[in-house]
Amino acid sequence: MILQKPLVHGRLQLKSRLVIPPMATQSSEHDLPGRATIAHYQKMAGNPLAGLLFTEHHYIDMQGKADPYQLSFASDKVIPYQQKLTAAVRAVNPELRFFAQINHAGINTSSYITGEKMVSASALSTGSGTSRALPAEEILQLEEKFAAAARRVKEAGYDGVEIHAAHGYLLNQFYSPLTNYRTDAYGPQNIETRLRFLTETIAAVRRAVGADFPVAVRLGGCDYMEGGSTIEDAVRAAKILSSLDIDLLDLSGGLHIYTRPGHSEAGWFADMTTAVKAATSLPVILTGGVRTPQQAEELLQRKAADLIGVGRAMLRNPAWGVDA
Repeated sequence: MILQKPLVHGRLQLKSRLVIPPMATQSSEHDLPGRATIAHYQKMAGNPLAGLLFTEHHYIDMQGKADPYQLSFASDKVIPYQQKLTAAVRAVNPELRFFAQINHAGINTSSYITGEKMVSASALSTGSGTSRALPAEEILQLEEKFAAAARRVKEAGYDGVEIHAAHGYLLNQFYSPLTNYRTDAYGPQNIETRLRFLTETIAAVRRAVGADFPVAVRLGGCDYMEGGSTIEDAVRAAKILSSLDIDLLDLSGGLHIYTRPGHSEAGWFADMTTAVKAATSLPVILTGGVRTPQQAEELLQRKAADLIGVGRAMLRNPAWGVDA
């Protein structure tokens, strides 16, 4: 089976093509991984078929905290607690690669959670309130906060870091033309300007973690909404990102988050990942609706992606695929 073949690409060395994607557990203790968090990731790591395990998203700054129980990489004080988590996972499955995901929610939070006015690419309104548009100088500051968080990820003993630019969070809000109305160098004029915040963040993260540490990007490549980002945008974005010093492209939804209205088939983002995979040499992850190993194998055989993420099915059965 292709699913159990190793994947080696530069700094990225995985024992299989099966990925356990980021899934929020809301199990933190004062923004730190406690017993419940550690137990969850040990359970996920116990699947011997998996090659790569992602954490749920961690906030890089209090301004971008998405929910009250979200984990943090916003300060150095979290490092020893995170080291306990990485050690616990490694004790269960030494061959498994373990990446931490870092994020800023943008307007996808509330002032009740952050204690601050929400920020975004533009002044936007949601049920939680209105955001202010980030000025360029604050964008640069946030890029450095992403970089500092990534450096903490490395010091905590993870095998890599993933920058979250999907699911309607801040970096995705700059990428989507439905949420970016700016007129400066970070505006919606073209794909390069829509990606500028992300590409500058990648450069800052790479400087912080050095040349030997894998960096992944989760991109909400297509909004699947009228006027939103398109599959063609995702292909163009992937070509730009592949020219940067990253190791993995994890494709998911944009403003519709990780779902696709009207679709329940296995690999419901496969039209996007297939197009992107054909256009870039970066390994591509496809997640969404995969319930069985046979479905995962078929998507790999179709060259819809290089790796397959299995989320909710894995939550229901951490031994997914073992007895298949």
